Amino acid sequence: MNFYLPQIFLQRMRQLLQDDEYKAYLSLLTRPYFKGVRINTLKYSADKARALFDFALQPSPFCRNGYYIPYQAQALGKTAMHHAGAFYVQEPSATSAVTVLAPEKGDKVLDLCAAPGGKSTQIGAQLAGSGLLWSNEVVKNRTGALLSNIERMGIRNAVVSCCHPQQLCDSLAGFFDKVLVDAPCSGEGMFRKDEQARLQWSETYVRACAERQLSILQSAAKAVKAGGVLVYSTCTFSAEENEGVLEKFLQRENTFVLEDANVPFGRPAMEKARRIFPMDGGEGHFVARLRKQPGSEGGCAATPCLYSDPFTGKNKPLRSLAEELYDSIFQYRIFGSRFAMEGDRILLLPKDLPQLHGLHVLRAGVLLGQVRKNRIEPAHGAFMAATPGAVALEIPLCAKSDMAARFLRGEEIPCEKGQKGYAAVSVDGVITGFGKCVNGILKNKYPKGLRNI
Repeated sequence: MNFYLPQIFLQRMRQLLQDDEYKAYLSLLTRPYFKGVRINTLKYSADKARALFDFALQPSPFCRNGYYIPYQAQALGKTAMHHAGAFYVQEPSATSAVTVLAPEKGDKVLDLCAAPGGKSTQIGAQLAGSGLLWSNEVVKNRTGALLSNIERMGIRNAVVSCCHPQQLCDSLAGFFDKVLVDAPCSGEGMFRKDEQARLQWSETYVRACAERQLSILQSAAKAVKAGGVLVYSTCTFSAEENEGVLEKFLQRENTFVLEDANVPFGRPAMEKARRIFPMDGGEGHFVARLRKQPGSEGGCAATPCLYSDPFTGKNKPLRSLAEELYDSIFQYRIFGSRFAMEGDRILLLPKDLPQLHGLHVLRAGVLLGQVRKNRIEPAHGAFMAATPGAVALEIPLCAKSDMAARFLRGEEIPCEKGQKGYAAVSVDGVITGFGKCVNGILKNKYPKGLRNI
């Protein structure tokens, strides 16, 4: 691997690193970049991780369920188990921020700069269906990937929005136990793998990123409850975007204190934060943990979501259709019974929602289905968020079988003649979609946009 780097960038790195570290960094620039996967424990047991792949896995130091994979590993996104959401392809050090955030079951967590969803889905796995995950992405054309990944990974307790950070955090002041700001940055930690990051780099761009990062971080501070945690991370090396942003933030926000990141990986920064270089086993990351002091101003100003029955007036006939569909495809009400409607879409909402109005919410909870004339067509996401034991009818397939490949290409496949109605399709025990059983044939409902086998 050989590529051009601006001399001014190399001079900055030389100032940042000791002589021996700088030489080590330069030597790694010609070597393959690190690649990794993270096992999604919502859908697959980490104990069986090695069964997913035809190559050896090496544990990552940055995340409990993260692994290095060989540089030569290709096209993992076209495998059946990736379609099923059993794992997420993620640069190893990118998992460090959520490890430092340390979300726990029951937490309300905001991922403020969430696309494409690697960190959000890592948070969702640790919440294990409890609490609330709010994933926000201000850039509209990046929200599609975020929605798709949250759905693929089976996260049922998420809200996805496309809202300006200041508007969102002002509206949800003091609501979240933990907030992650994985800020847009100059991407110096991506130089080994991303040509675009190298081409757009300049000192002017670094300074512009630092200004934007400080603004986002100050907005995020409002959303953290007293006693809560705020984690700031980037995938860049520049001091202006890392220590510089934090120093300015702490000068302006005296209700926050820097806490020890309390992790063994990487190397110290500002004593309590952590830096990760390629010499540490990752492409590059900076992560710092801050605590909003207990008793500080800014209690929960967010208005609770006042739940109301969506099946009134002209929508009254839809109640029986929605309940009949729900009870026919699942053995029990796995997502609760808080129905909601948005246009012709029927949703099942998670608990503990704040008021959503005006926050440019794209999805809340699980999409059960869509109204089609006198029926409701079930949604792919409802099956993806379910476990095999919860579905009423399941067609199990071997992940490496021709039948699984046919299903993921959108083809019809055979089923037992006695099977009728909607059925989940699983690969190696993980649900990856659904179809409708009719006269011994499964009519394929796998979304056309996902068919890449």
